[in-house]
Amino acid sequence: MTTLPEKHFVPLNIAVLTRSDPRSLADDKSGTTLVDRLTAAGHKLAAREIVTDDVEAIRAVVKRWIADEGIDVIITTGGTGFTGRDVTPEAVEPLFEKRMDGFSIAFHMLSHAKIGTSTVQSRATAGVAGATFIFCLPGSPGACRDAWDGILAAQLDYRTRPCNFVEIMPRLDEHLRRPKAKGASA
Repeated sequence: MTTLPEKHFVPLNIAVLTRSDPRSLADDKSGTTLVDRLTAAGHKLAAREIVTDDVEAIRAVVKRWIADEGIDVIITTGGTGFTGRDVTPEAVEPLFEKRMDGFSIAFHMLSHAKIGTSTVQSRATAGVAGATFIFCLPGSPGACRDAWDGILAAQLDYRTRPCNFVEIMPRLDEHLRRPKAKGASA
């Protein structure tokens, strides 16, 4: 029988963006829920902002954070519903190089267990851009708590087996570093 070597925790730099018009950092319960959980887990808060319900404003912050080599993960909260002001997926999804459909499925499974069919009112989404993981969560503290506790805490922990996001991070941008094969026709 082979024993796997022990893995040690790897702290990530995580940015939190709250999409909201009326809130400030002082009364941002969803953002605070995420910050409290990620720091309690041993990760570092790399940045935190609140932005209005505007596609271009949301996209500008996310693009800036994707370009920042000091940020590994971006978590947004708010703007994933169906009202006219809910524009986070429209702002962020065009930036994805790869979608993470499994995140949405896992989130809805967790959410359904707590709020039943009301989970269909969320357009929670995730993807990867510029070697940065991006997760777009609903704006309620409960949804942020469920997503962190039920999915993100484990997947952002290098010790999670059989696999986790941290162990594949060094390979997220390998397509950008690999020179084109000589003689390739594509």
